[in-house]
Amino acid sequence: MSHKWIVGVDLGGTTTKIAFIQDNGEIILKWEIDTDNSDFGKNILKNISDSIDQKLETLKQTKEILVGIGLGAPGAIDLEKGLIYEAVNLGWENNYPIAEILGGVTGLPVVVDNDANCAALGEMWKGAGNGAKDLVCVTLGTGVGGGVIANGQIVHGIKGAAGEIGHITVIPENGAPCNCGKTGCLETVTSATGISRIATEAIHTYYNESKLKMIFENNSKISAKDVFDSAREGDQLAIEIVDKVAFYLGLALANIGNVCNPEKIIIGGGVSRAGNVLLNPLNQYFQNFAFSTVAQSTSIDIATLGNDAGVYGAAWLIKANLESK
Repeated sequence: MSHKWIVGVDLGGTTTKIAFIQDNGEIILKWEIDTDNSDFGKNILKNISDSIDQKLETLKQTKEILVGIGLGAPGAIDLEKGLIYEAVNLGWENNYPIAEILGGVTGLPVVVDNDANCAALGEMWKGAGNGAKDLVCVTLGTGVGGGVIANGQIVHGIKGAAGEIGHITVIPENGAPCNCGKTGCLETVTSATGISRIATEAIHTYYNESKLKMIFENNSKISAKDVFDSAREGDQLAIEIVDKVAFYLGLALANIGNVCNPEKIIIGGGVSRAGNVLLNPLNQYFQNFAFSTVAQSTSIDIATLGNDAGVYGAAWLIKANLESK
């Protein structure tokens, strides 16, 4: 099989990342297309199929070289049936049969899983997991996703919703509303959107000099990146905001650590680019809250694959599927 290629697809609400990957994990080619969620998303899978055909033509290859398509999608997935229960950002109706439709238009085997699970598998295979078979991956982006791997296998749960780390309640009373319909979820305070919201609120009640306040006055908005950059430069308000984020994240990760005791908890997504300015206080809170054995044996690391984690993990779905047969 080594000369054959796997297609890894990371389907997002705005863009879709696609790659041809060899079974040793070497990327032959990777590219992006826009996700067209108009007309209830009816063009999404056809566009992926067309794009794969175009790239094969450019590389002067036929479809024979492809063994299958692994796809990560945002939402809870029924792995057996290859359908997505609900995809809020894609326009699809509930219980949309991804594997059946994409398999139909491409003529290839298709395996589907949740995008955060794919990111976790990608990090296990080719990234920060570094051979660890027990790991938890937390993706801090526009939202907060999670994937739990135990003994090399993704934990799916009864309805594919295991690893919804972003919806652990960390503020039980008077928390901010979350897209999921609840309040006080981890996502509301540790996603890029959440950090921006906390910072904007904090500025209005902070009366000392602050670089962050100046950024807000100039742009009338603050990004998570502004917060971390300012904290790195010693801005007191920014440091307090980062401390608050690290507190909530440390609390949630300690509880996850106590349940799973993974070898590693890997932090990915845009927010993870903050690096040590977030990791140092985060480790401190994790140590404070985690059971002592967990605090000593579970380490927190930054993901290494960046935006490629999803396509690697999606390709892994096909690789693992073929090897189990």
